[in-house]
Amino acid sequence: MIKQNLRIKRFYGTSENAVKTQIWTAVCVYVLVAIIKKELALDVSLYTFLQILSVHSFEKTQLGQALFDVQSNSPLAASSNQLNLFDS
Repeated sequence: MIKQNLRIKRFYGTSENAVKTQIWTAVCVYVLVAIIKKELALDVSLYTFLQILSVHSFEKTQLGQALFDVQSNSPLAASSNQLNLFDS
């Protein structure tokens, strides 16, 4: 399960230590997110929860609202709450 959700697109270091550090950092983040999901008793998949966290920084909605209204308000479909990059 971790292998499916652990996505490292690119390694920023070339040494063995740098690669191991990046892998362990990704594993730690995955485990922390899994613990948070369990503590909040969310009934969404871990993949969906990770997707919500990845797009949340670009939205104006509160994180609690994004987590608990997942069924009715998909973060990818809510274009009205999305911040504009070139907003003046």
